Amino acid sequence: MIFPATTALFTALVFAGLSAWVIGGRVSGNVLLGDGGQDALQKRIRSHANFSEYVPLTLGLIALLEAGGSRPWIVVTLLAVLLVARILHPIGMLAPANAPRQFACRGGGVIATLLVMAAAAILLLVRVV
Repeated sequence: MIFPATTALFTALVFAGLSAWVIGGRVSGNVLLGDGGQDALQKRIRSHANFSEYVPLTLGLIALLEAGGSRPWIVVTLLAVLLVARILHPIGMLAPANAPRQFACRGGGVIATLLVMAAAAILLLVRVV
């Protein structure tokens, strides 16, 4: 079994980036707990939470592919699409309500995340069969 270093690095960098983004919002808004009634900070917090809710399973599936010896380009492609998806999501969260960018970025990020999750699951099933 191969240690999934690529997946681990991706996880650490993106999660740390989102955490720093939330912390920056807390510091600039002087908010220690909750969102302080600030809509922009609440959106940052929810973007971070959304990552925490949906991405761990996807990364676990990709890590299993990597550890199982999948071709590196498959792992890197899945992670690259996931990275773009997870960058688009908070951009969409910060867009004004009903703006085209809100649906395109946020919706696109959600759909791409789910597609990566499904692709990784299917690739794992194919490896088993």
